[in-house]
Amino acid sequence: MIQQRVELIRAALEAALAPEWIEIHDDSASHAGHAGALASGGGHFTVVIVSEAFAEQPTIKRHQMVYRALGNLMQTDIHALVIRAFTPSENH
Repeated sequence: MIQQRVELIRAALEAALAPEWIEIHDDSASHAGHAGALASGGGHFTVVIVSEAFAEQPTIKRHQMVYRALGNLMQTDIHALVIRAFTPSENH
């Protein structure tokens, strides 16, 4: 199930943002027993994404782009998400 969620996240981000690099970490195990995660059934993830789509965008806009790309996954499969969004010219 977790690997399936990671692949759903990857597919959504690749389709919307054409990243040059994407790394997705499932952090759910370190939040085991967390009441909110149990109630929602969603996992905890960290995404590191590098895309030219983020050029000239402030951090908040980059995060909004990621949330928009993930759409309904934010309601069904993701309880918490850490986003690190960069352009190819930025150090990451």
